[in-house]
Amino acid sequence: MRRVSIIQGENHVSGEPDVVISTLLGSCVAVCLQDPVNRVGGMNHFLLGEPGKDDMVHHRDMARYGVHAMELLINELMRRGGIRSQLRAHLYGGANIIAGLGSIGSSNAAFARRFMETEGIAIGHCDLGGTQARKVEFVPYEGKARSRSVAEIPKIIAAPVILASNDGDLELF
Repeated sequence: MRRVSIIQGENHVSGEPDVVISTLLGSCVAVCLQDPVNRVGGMNHFLLGEPGKDDMVHHRDMARYGVHAMELLINELMRRGGIRSQLRAHLYGGANIIAGLGSIGSSNAAFARRFMETEGIAIGHCDLGGTQARKVEFVPYEGKARSRSVAEIPKIIAAPVILASNDGDLELF
């Protein structure tokens, strides 16, 4: 299999049987779409659902937002022979990994579900939410995807602090 890795703001579409698309997600969302009749599919990876109403977003950063990333993916699928009414989706990611960031992951997940409902795209599998990162792999020709939780990142242990005492000896903490 030929592996194609994507990151935030990217997508990849293929109709070749030997291609697997992969990404690593935290609070971001990846949407895998496939037309099962024409055997073409693709995956995107977006950072946020939509920019805030007062956000000034540079054109090169638009694909990091789901509202734009979804249109790019759908348009490329149609350009390669996919038919919009036949598309089926798999949704992944949207974890709330870092407590201080609020519910960004939940907002991203809600955006993805809402987009599919609004556009009339059926959802085949959904693995959204939680608190762990995921690795997602998608074989677009087959429309098969899998998602695996990524083990927690090891905690960083601080190096010992060396303090000098008045008598010239060192103490390690």
